[in-house]
Amino acid sequence: MLTAAVLLPLAGATALAGWRRLSERDARRLAMAVSVVPLALLVAAWLRFDRGSPELFQLTEEAPWIPTLGVGWRMGVDGIALAVASASAVVFCAAIAYPVDTMGRGRQYHGWLLFLEAVSLGLFLTTDLLVFYVFFDLSLVGMYFLIARWGHGQPRVAALKFFLYTLSGSLVMLLGILGLYLETDPLTFDMATIIAEQPLAAGGARAGLVLLALVVGLAVKTPLAPVHTWLPPAHVDAPGPVSAVLAGVLLKMGAYGLIRIPFAMLSDTFADWAFLLAAAATVSVVYGALVGLGQSNLKARIAYTSINHMGYTVLGIAVAGAAAGNADARALALTGATVEMVAHALITGALFLIAGSFWARTGDYELGHYGGLAGPARTLAFATTLASFASLGLPGLAGFVAEVQILIGTFAVYPVAAGVALLGLLVTAALFLQMLQRLFFGELPSERKGFPDLRRTEAAALGGLLALVVVIGVYPRWLLDLVQATSRLMIGAG
Repeated sequence: MLTAAVLLPLAGATALAGWRRLSERDARRLAMAVSVVPLALLVAAWLRFDRGSPELFQLTEEAPWIPTLGVGWRMGVDGIALAVASASAVVFCAAIAYPVDTMGRGRQYHGWLLFLEAVSLGLFLTTDLLVFYVFFDLSLVGMYFLIARWGHGQPRVAALKFFLYTLSGSLVMLLGILGLYLETDPLTFDMATIIAEQPLAAGGARAGLVLLALVVGLAVKTPLAPVHTWLPPAHVDAPGPVSAVLAGVLLKMGAYGLIRIPFAMLSDTFADWAFLLAAAATVSVVYGALVGLGQSNLKARIAYTSINHMGYTVLGIAVAGAAAGNADARALALTGATVEMVAHALITGALFLIAGSFWARTGDYELGHYGGLAGPARTLAFATTLASFASLGLPGLAGFVAEVQILIGTFAVYPVAAGVALLGLLVTAALFLQMLQRLFFGELPSERKGFPDLRRTEAAALGGLLALVVVIGVYPRWLLDLVQATSRLMIGAG
């Protein structure tokens, strides 16, 4: 089941690459049909998942790949992996369905999106450390071509910066993976075995260096300040649906990797350095909000809120891995960090799709060139307002469910960090309210008269994402029960 969720999008991408006579319209329909299958398989996995099981990974599948190195095609899920993978599949469905100018290369565009879906789901579902790294690097290839070939502005420069910056981070991470692997006996990349053995539990300089390499490499992908500078230009120059995938899926690889590797496999060393990671995350929370407030470019403003929200995610992970604080509070923080990944995927994915709709109509992201659009584009105004309120953490929406758990857990462990992080919420609220005011209120500029509202396809894709945002906000138990079971298992809360 999990293997099929990875290989079917890859098969779809291969078919689009080789089927040269396929029209652009048919290529989009094929990609949409293929993208629904992994989501259906993950829903089926969700229904089969046993929340009371003492095993960390369930629904496991395994086949040997490189036996001499202890590498295998290993698939499995816990509650965290299943939640993040399912949210990613939803974002891919919306991004593939969303209309965009493919510049006459629709078959290639949708093929790359399916390829990216395959490697992204593979990363979240694998339980082999080397296979995780392979998928981690392959995601760079798909995103590079999507930005460079279908972006605007200076797409090749943005794509190159994205690729080189994140590849450098992944190579640093590889050093950490190899350092961890060489401590296993017998040598293996099996995540379940490494987590159980804790090969560097004795600590020392070697464990510290391995942890540093892993955290730095994953922080680049997350991203945390100051290793975030590749993100804003990549978002600004990418097509709207590609930005939705970049924010909604690829950024989660870094945060998910923090949970899956250093948090789980180096728990004692992670606890020793958790405070510094929490401090870095708190800086990202405030920095992302403040710099975002100063952006006049719609897409750049949304991009910086991603740094802010991923800071909350990493803060929750750091708190969960700390040695101080009771286990219940730390499990709550880890649950909140996971829900934040899901909420951010849906909310910021929707915001970037909305930004793509603005570009498709005007070719302009400058907030000062808009105003008064609440009249001619009511559906667009409603969707943007709902997504913005969800992003700033309004109660009753998914963002609040995530952030309140992170902050409560943080108060129990690092109260000062929690107090500083609260400032990020205030600034985030200011930047979104100002954005809504400049886009939809005031006088309608003469050049914006006749501004078209969302089309049916756009409204349907956004409606699916935002409906989940509301459902999680109003009735989060179905998601929390899944994630909390794994959080308590990893923390040892009983």
